[in-house]
Amino acid sequence: MYDVIVIGSGPAGLSAAINVRQRGGSVLVLGTNIEENPLMKAEKIDNYLGLPGKTGKELMEIYVSHAKDMGVEIKEARVLNTMKNGDSWMVSAGSDFYEAYAIIQTGGIVRGKKFEGEEEKVGKGVSYCATCDGMLYRGKNVAVIGYGKSDEKEAEFLKGIGCNVEYFENPKKVVVEGKDKVEKIKVSDVEYTVDGVFILRPTIAPNELFPNLELDGNYIKIDRKMQTNIEGLYAAGDCTGLPLQVAKAVGEGLVAGQSAMAYVSKSKKK
Repeated sequence: MYDVIVIGSGPAGLSAAINVRQRGGSVLVLGTNIEENPLMKAEKIDNYLGLPGKTGKELMEIYVSHAKDMGVEIKEARVLNTMKNGDSWMVSAGSDFYEAYAIIQTGGIVRGKKFEGEEEKVGKGVSYCATCDGMLYRGKNVAVIGYGKSDEKEAEFLKGIGCNVEYFENPKKVVVEGKDKVEKIKVSDVEYTVDGVFILRPTIAPNELFPNLELDGNYIKIDRKMQTNIEGLYAAGDCTGLPLQVAKAVGEGLVAGQSAMAYVSKSKKK
């Protein structure tokens, strides 16, 4: 069991994790491939104090190196579900489960809406994890909706276990169809007969991951300690609102890490 689980491996998440470690806590960072972080594409950043002129890639490499040197555990995994269990949290990521006293949610906000027919077919042919559910579709036709290189790897994994895969990179329009289960999909008005659809969005909307989470518009509502309305849940970075800047994300991550460890210390004394 960890003291803190951080969801998101960008600047806010790594800053939070470092500050948990600074206070002697154990921490696990769960996030998608670092190469897919939006900061990696920034050509030049001049408004980050003390490190002018760095590329986004250079900053991310510095952050990851610092975190690992501090003993931060980082795993590449897509978080699927969370559940409050008494004084702790259970987190499902890929095919694994983790437990912690507190969670820090970081990262961006999902801006795309769910596809037509998606919600109704979750568990009936719609899946968000290829490694979890892939064997159910061995020898069958599946579609993979991907958004980056790591998703191409998941499509290759499905092919490797015997699935017949149609891969679609960031399609704008998808319709999932079927009576009691997935039977076909339409992508840009072209129809494909499939038994399953793997939708590999890089981020799940926070209020889906935490159903009772209070939002302020599209962003997570937090106080100055980065605490949400849910006990033991903190947030930092782009998910808390504007400005979407590295300096803000790092600063909020620091506060969230400190606040989460203060909460953990109190929880352990109960």
